[in-house]
Amino acid sequence: MAGPQEIQTPQVYSIAAHRGFADALVAGLVPRYADDHFGLARLTLLLPSARAARTMSEAFVRHAGETGSAGLLMPRMVLVGDLDLDESLGPIFDSLGAGAAIPPAADPTYRWLRLAALIRDVRGDKAPRGAALLKLALETGQVMDRLLVEEIAPEELLSDRVIDLVGDLSDHWRDNLHLFATIQRLWLAELDQRGERDAAARRNILFREAARRMRANPPSTPFVAAGVTSAAPALARLLRTVSQLPQGAVILPDLDLSMDDAVWDELGGAGDTSGETPFTSGDALTHPQYHLKLLLNRMGVARGEVQQWHRAGLAKGPPERSHAISSLFLPPEASKAWVTLPAAKRRMAGVRLVETANPEEEAQVIALLVREALEEPERRVAVVTPDRGLAGRVVQHLRRWHISADDSAGRPLGETAAGRVLLLLAEIAAEAAAPVPLMALLQHPLVAAGEGRAAWLRAARRFELKLRGPRKSPGFAPLRPLAKKAGVEPWWQEVEEKLSPLLQAGETCELAHWLDLLAAAGEAMCGEGLWAREDGRALSAFVEDLRLHARDVATPIEADDLPRVLRDAMDRVAVRPPYGGHPRVAIYGLLEARMTRADLVICAGLNEGTWPPRPATDPLLAPGVLRALGVPGADFRIGLSAHDLAGALGAPDVVLTRSRRDVAGPAIASRFLLRVRALLGEDLVQRHEDNAIVELARSLEPAPLELPRYPQPKPCPDAAMRRQDISVTALDRLRSDPYQYYASKLLRLEDLDHLDAAPTPAWQGELAHKILEDWHKGKGSIGDLAEQHLDAMSAHPLMRALWRPRLMAALEWVAQQIEADPERQPAAIEQWGEMTVRGVRIFGKADRIDTLPGGSLAIVDYKTGSPPTGKQVEEGYAMQLGTIGLIAQAGGFDRIAGEPARFEYWSLAKAKTKDHPTGFGNITTPVLEGNKKKGIPPEDFLPESERYLHDALDRWILGSDPFTARLNPDAPGYDTYDQLMRLAEWQGREGGGS
Repeated sequence: MAGPQEIQTPQVYSIAAHRGFADALVAGLVPRYADDHFGLARLTLLLPSARAARTMSEAFVRHAGETGSAGLLMPRMVLVGDLDLDESLGPIFDSLGAGAAIPPAADPTYRWLRLAALIRDVRGDKAPRGAALLKLALETGQVMDRLLVEEIAPEELLSDRVIDLVGDLSDHWRDNLHLFATIQRLWLAELDQRGERDAAARRNILFREAARRMRANPPSTPFVAAGVTSAAPALARLLRTVSQLPQGAVILPDLDLSMDDAVWDELGGAGDTSGETPFTSGDALTHPQYHLKLLLNRMGVARGEVQQWHRAGLAKGPPERSHAISSLFLPPEASKAWVTLPAAKRRMAGVRLVETANPEEEAQVIALLVREALEEPERRVAVVTPDRGLAGRVVQHLRRWHISADDSAGRPLGETAAGRVLLLLAEIAAEAAAPVPLMALLQHPLVAAGEGRAAWLRAARRFELKLRGPRKSPGFAPLRPLAKKAGVEPWWQEVEEKLSPLLQAGETCELAHWLDLLAAAGEAMCGEGLWAREDGRALSAFVEDLRLHARDVATPIEADDLPRVLRDAMDRVAVRPPYGGHPRVAIYGLLEARMTRADLVICAGLNEGTWPPRPATDPLLAPGVLRALGVPGADFRIGLSAHDLAGALGAPDVVLTRSRRDVAGPAIASRFLLRVRALLGEDLVQRHEDNAIVELARSLEPAPLELPRYPQPKPCPDAAMRRQDISVTALDRLRSDPYQYYASKLLRLEDLDHLDAAPTPAWQGELAHKILEDWHKGKGSIGDLAEQHLDAMSAHPLMRALWRPRLMAALEWVAQQIEADPERQPAAIEQWGEMTVRGVRIFGKADRIDTLPGGSLAIVDYKTGSPPTGKQVEEGYAMQLGTIGLIAQAGGFDRIAGEPARFEYWSLAKAKTKDHPTGFGNITTPVLEGNKKKGIPPEDFLPESERYLHDALDRWILGSDPFTARLNPDAPGYDTYDQLMRLAEWQGREGGGS
C-alpha cells in the first residue's frame, strides 16, 4: 500500500476467492495501521452495506482473538450503498463538507404514494386502482432509480437513439414509455418546488462532491474502499479518487487476475457507451466478472493495474481453487478449452456435490452437515441460499439438536405473527367478517395473550362450531344469534365492540384512516404485546411511516383492496432475528453472504429459477430502450448471483446442494451446477458426489413399521347397543353400508361442516322443505316465503344470488304440478309418523302424502338432487318411500288413512327436457312401470319393502351380523367415514371387500 507521499497511480487490489475477503482484508489492514495509540481508529473504511460493516467487525474480533491482542480500536466504517441502492450513506461526507449545500432526499414512502397520485391524475379513469396502482407507482420509482444511478437524464428518453426505437415498439411499450416520461417530469418538477432530490440522485451528488473535495484537499487520514462492487458511474469516480489518495486504496472481492486477456476481452466493452451497443451479449452479462469489469472501466483502471492483496484470511481455501473457479465461469467461446484443460486448473478438492430427492431431504442433509461440522471446535459454518423456504426448513431441522440458527435474511413482515394480525384485520374489513379470517384472528397466538387466554379460546371454539357451514350475510348482526346458541354472548359482545369500527368505515377510505383503524383494533385485540417483539417493533415502524406520509398524500383505498395493498407493502419489509443464535452457524441470503467466510460453506438451492433467479423484464421500459440508454439488462442480475457463488466456492470446504423436485414439481439443475459437473468430467463428478450424507439423512427418518394389514372393519356391538329406534333414512344407510350406520347412529359421530363451506345438498334440501311446508300450510306465496327463510338463515348475498333463481324455478314447478291436478289433495305435509315392528320403533317424516281419487294415498319425497335409480331400489338400498308407505299402511300418520298406491320422487334438479315450463323439476317413481327396465313392480313394492325391513332387523338390529364397512361397494353412500374405517388401507386387497 502507498505511503504518505502524493501518489498518482491508482492503488487497486483484489482478494482472490480462496483467501476469504473479510479476514484477508483485516489481516492486511491491522499491521499497516495498528500502533500503540490510535492508528487503526484513524482509518476510514468505505463499505457497501450495513451487513458488510457487521461482517468486518466480526473479522476484526476474530483477528484480535487469533493474535491475542489485549484490545483493539475499530476503524471508522462508512456505508456507501450497494447494488440495490437500499443502504444509507455514512456521515463521512458531511465531515468533508460535501453535504452542507445539498438538498435533502425525498422520503421513499412519500415518493411511492405521490407517484401513485400522479399516475391517477394523468391516467384518469384508465388508471389502475388500489394495489395495482401502488404496484405501478413502486415500479415507476424503481425505474427512476435505475436511470438515476446510471446518471441518465430525463431528456435522454427523448434522444434520437430512443426515438428511433419507438416506431418499432408495440402500443403497450409506447404507452408505458409515454406514461413514465410524463410521471418523471411531473415528479421532478414537484421535487424542485419542495427543494428535495431523489435518494439516488442525492447520493450521486454526494459522491461527486466528496470526490471533488478529496482531490482538492486530500485527507490526512487513510481511506480504504473495500468490497464495493457497484458500478454506478458517480461511485466509480469516487472509488477512483479514493484509490489515488496519499493513503487510499480500493480493494475488490474476487476479481479474477489469472484470467487470460483474450477471455477478459470476450466480456466485451462493458460501460463503453460510445458504440451503438454499449452492452454486449447476454452471455457476457451473466459472467461473474462482468460487473467488476464494468466498474474498472468506469474507474478508468486497467485490469493490469490491479494488484494481488498480500494477505490471506483465517478461513482461506486452497490456492488452486481460484484457478478452478476462473475456469468454471469461462465465457462460451473460452469454455472450449475445458477439453484440454490441465488438471491443476480444474482441481476442486474440498468441494462436494449433493443431490437430494426433494427440499425436505435437502434441508435434512444440510442440517446434518452443519451438525457434523460443529463437532470440530472453532469450525464455522455458513449456509447460503436465496431460497427462504429452504432456509426455514434447515432452521427447524437444526432444532433437533438444540442448535439455534437464525436466517439473517429475515422474514417478510407479513409472514410474522404481528404482521399476520394486521393482515387478518384487513381481511375482516375487506370481507365484512368472513368466517375464515375472523376465526384465524380470534385464535391467533397474540390475541388475548396472557392470563385469560384459556377462557378466550374456549369461547372461540364454541362459537366456531356454530359458525361452520355456509357463510352468513356480511357483518356482525347475523353472527349474534350464533353466539347466543353457543352460549358466549358476553364474549362475542367484547369481540364485536373491538372490531366494529373496521366494518363501519365504509367501502372506501383514505389509507391513513385505514391504518388508524387497524392499529387501534390490533391493540384492542392483542394489547401492547402486538408491538413487543422484533416483528411488532418492525410493524410499528411500518405503520407509523406509512400513516405519516399517507396523511400528506391522498390515497383512497377500497376495503376489498386493503389486504393486498398492505401485503405487498409488508413483503418489502424484512424482519431479522435478534442476536442469540449459535455463534458458529450462520444462514445467509445472497446479499447477506457477500464478504463473509466460514470454514464450511453450504451453497443450497442450486436450481434454475432459484440460484440464479429468473430474470424479470422491466414492466415500464422495453429492453431495447434500456439498451439504448446504456442500462444493464435483466441478465445482469444473473452475473451477480454467479459472482456470489464464485466467492462462496473459495472457502476451504464447500458443499453444493440441490433437490430434484421443488414444491411445484421437477426442478432443473442450476446452470452453475451444470458447469461444475461439466468442468470436472464424469469421473471426477463421481468422486465429488457425497451420497453417504444423503443415505444418513434418509436413515434418520423412522423406518415404516411392519404392521399387519388393516382388515376390513366389522364391528360387532352387543345386543343392548344394537336395539335402538331407527329412522327410515337410517334404515337405507344400514342396508347399503352398515359401518356408516354404526358410526353415525351407534357411535354418534357427526361430520363437521367446514368454515365458509359451499351449500351442501342437505342445506339446499332443508331450505326447500321449509319453504314448501309453509306454502302448503298457506303462510304466504312461494316468493315471499323464500325471502323470509333466506333472511332467517342469514344467507350470504352471493349464495342467495346464485341459489335463489333455480330454487324459485323448482318451487314454482311444484306449485304448477299441484294446481294442474285438483283431484289430488295434499293430506300431510312434513309430518312425522311411526310404527313398531318386533319391538323396534320405526319412524320417519313424510315430505308429502296426497289423497288420490278413490281414497288411496300417494307418498311423495322431495329431492334437491338426483333420485335413486331403479337398480338401487331393486337391491334394497333406497326403500325410504316404501317404508313410509308401510308406516302409512299401519296408520302411523295422524289423521291419515288409506292404502298407499303411488310412490313418487319430485326432484327439484334441472329438468331433462327442453320444453319444461320452468327448466327445473321432474317426477319419477321407484316402481317398475311404463318404459322402465329397473325397479320393483307396483304390487310387490310394499311387500318387498317389508321384506327388506325384516331382513335388516334380523341381521343387525335384533341379530348378530357385524356392521361391515362397505358391505356393498356399489351402493350409494357418503365418504364421511372413509378415514375412520381406514378405507385406503384395505380396499382392493384380497379379501378386502365382499
